[in-house]
Amino acid sequence: MTTPPKNSRHIAVIDVGKTNAKLAMVDGATMTELAVVTRPNTVLAGPPYPHFDLDGHWAFFLENLAAFHAQHGVDAISVTTHGASIVLLDQDGALACPMLDYEHHGPDDLADTYDQIRPDFSETGSPRLPGGLNVGAQLHWLFDTDPTLLDRTKHIITYPQYWGYRLTGNLACDVTSLGCHTDLWNPLDGKPSSLVARLGVLEKLAPARQSSDILGDLDETVSLITGLSPDTPVVCGIHDSNASLVPYLNHGTQPISVVSTGTWVVCMTLGGAQAPQLDAQRDTLINVNALGQPVPSARFMGGREYEIIRNGSDATPTDQDRDLVHSNQIMLLPSVVTESGPFPGQRMQWTVPPETDGQRIYALSLYLALMTECCLELTAGGETTIVEGPFARNSDYLGMLNLLRAGHVEAALSQTGTSVGAAMLIDKPAKSASGFSSEKPQDQRLFSYAKKWFSAVNQR
Repeated sequence: MTTPPKNSRHIAVIDVGKTNAKLAMVDGATMTELAVVTRPNTVLAGPPYPHFDLDGHWAFFLENLAAFHAQHGVDAISVTTHGASIVLLDQDGALACPMLDYEHHGPDDLADTYDQIRPDFSETGSPRLPGGLNVGAQLHWLFDTDPTLLDRTKHIITYPQYWGYRLTGNLACDVTSLGCHTDLWNPLDGKPSSLVARLGVLEKLAPARQSSDILGDLDETVSLITGLSPDTPVVCGIHDSNASLVPYLNHGTQPISVVSTGTWVVCMTLGGAQAPQLDAQRDTLINVNALGQPVPSARFMGGREYEIIRNGSDATPTDQDRDLVHSNQIMLLPSVVTESGPFPGQRMQWTVPPETDGQRIYALSLYLALMTECCLELTAGGETTIVEGPFARNSDYLGMLNLLRAGHVEAALSQTGTSVGAAMLIDKPAKSASGFSSEKPQDQRLFSYAKKWFSAVNQR
């Protein structure tokens, strides 16, 4: 099996988030994106249930791998995808069933019976989540609703490795995807949880490998379609939030927190002096990093909340908008998405309705920073906080977060932090530039605003 090339010049990264599917071309020397193409990760309504358009994604990836190779040359391929997802294959290697959208509420119909077999939080580090956010709940529901499915399923693989399978023909799971609140993994012992045997899939679950393992060389047919060399190595792959952690795994002895932003905002702390007391009722969990190590984490659906509240507006807040938000104490209280985050079950509320789009978006940015701070506190956040993804370009968000953090906040420069992290599985440079440091804000009104926001939240 091919070993990864040293100093790979160009690394193509398949990067599937919950909102968009992307293909990024990453320069292996500078770890910057040379090109990024996207398509919506549209959920197909069914039948038999809401599921992802895997064939549409595959055609998109093949077309753009060919284009990237023609323009840049592709030396290696890495993969990163959203978590809470699993793919079932039949004996011929085809889909045994469509890949369920984890936001489908079908599994909730069997919540009582699933709760009787799922392991405790102490074993898995997985909080009990709605819909199919616990992969074990997906499998339990799928096998119950289709009594023939368990027998028809030959292999079960986590989502990044599905694309690796399509690229190489080889089967695996990776530790980060298994460790993403699936209920299927014991992160402290580094092995499948007791649920895997209870579901009857112990022999069907593909072997767990580290994310940086090379899964194999390119399938001959894929090579012919794309023009890539058949000895192009394909990395095993990684859960997207954990991809954001890769550049910082050898950060030294000081605690550091990485905030991965996208549809989900996931706060992960490395190197803490002691493990925090995680609260399973507040959407905290134990993630597993690319080295197989447990990582205390907390999250909320910040990107989804941003899209809901901005409601299509691209308004840029003015100084007058900011002044009125502070003078009128216009605050958004949690939670916009009630099913997840540090305040589950609480419904959003405006203390004072904003009068302009600019006021609404400024107050929204402050809300997202305050929610991020709540998550960082739950994970015993480190001295340095690094923000990856779209929120790294929001100066109002960064300013409030920097005010709240005792240490300093850095914003990553990459367009797609997950893609760069995934590329580093192939070839990590000696030193990577995380980005720029956000200066502590001088606006004293932010102190008062944050204090009143926390007081209002605690009184609800």
